[in-house]
Amino acid sequence: MLAPLALLAAPLLLAASDPTPIPPPVKAMLDAAIASGNDAEIATVAKYARTAAPQSADAIAALVDGWHRDQAAKREAKIRDAGPLDLWRGKAELGGYVTTGNTRDVGASAALDLSRETLRWRHKLHFAADYQESAGLVSREHYLASYEPNFKFSPRGYVYGAAQYESDRFLGYTSRYSASFGAGYSAIKQSDLKLDVELGPAYRDTDFTDGSLESSVAARGSVAFDWKLSRAISFTQNASAYMQKVNSTVSSTTALNAKLIGPLAAKLSYAVQYESTPPVGRVGTDTTSRASLVYSF
Repeated sequence: MLAPLALLAAPLLLAASDPTPIPPPVKAMLDAAIASGNDAEIATVAKYARTAAPQSADAIAALVDGWHRDQAAKREAKIRDAGPLDLWRGKAELGGYVTTGNTRDVGASAALDLSRETLRWRHKLHFAADYQESAGLVSREHYLASYEPNFKFSPRGYVYGAAQYESDRFLGYTSRYSASFGAGYSAIKQSDLKLDVELGPAYRDTDFTDGSLESSVAARGSVAFDWKLSRAISFTQNASAYMQKVNSTVSSTTALNAKLIGPLAAKLSYAVQYESTPPVGRVGTDTTSRASLVYSF
């Protein structure tokens, strides 16, 4: 007696568990948003679609979640199939600056950032140069090159290595080599907000302009903060510190980026570098304000 009733009730239970179909006009809006491939637009349209058709909220959520899963699968497949020269992204920057501290001049600066991220590895390359001549004399000359590989052992945790070369005779050294390794953690990992912190031991070798040499073990820490205020404007704050017995270094760069046309953006930045024990005749703090154009590729 119970078995036939159960068979008759099964289709009714299945029908009750199925989400209410999305009304055709609302479905058309969602399909158009999904076709654009823009996460922000899809989230906005889905929000208003749930308001317009609350009885179809489950079906709307299923549609959007399915698109996200499909995109994630495609990204993972693309990363797995990529060669060593694929997946590289970069930014080229060119601009001017006004300095205070050891130099007070107007000059030009250039920078290049390259990055490549796979399922387990992230590689970051950074090159920067500042150069200025005043009345035929060089008044600022700063060069920097760095490479940092990261191995991601969890969705938020990673192990890093870092190697850096720097030269700035107006800060008192002709060359400085640094090497470090340690642990990093993505404290905030959202589409519009990111915060990475790193900490580990380091070794530095510095050749000062007065002819002295210094090699010592140090502790290195860094913070990288990225906040997308809107689709066109973003704020970044990067800071690092090498703490050691003789001469410690703390540097910080604050920047505001605004998209202009396509891959072109405008950037305003303010950088501070502090040396705890500069050579005689040098001040310990240099600041640099820049206005530049950035091309992303």
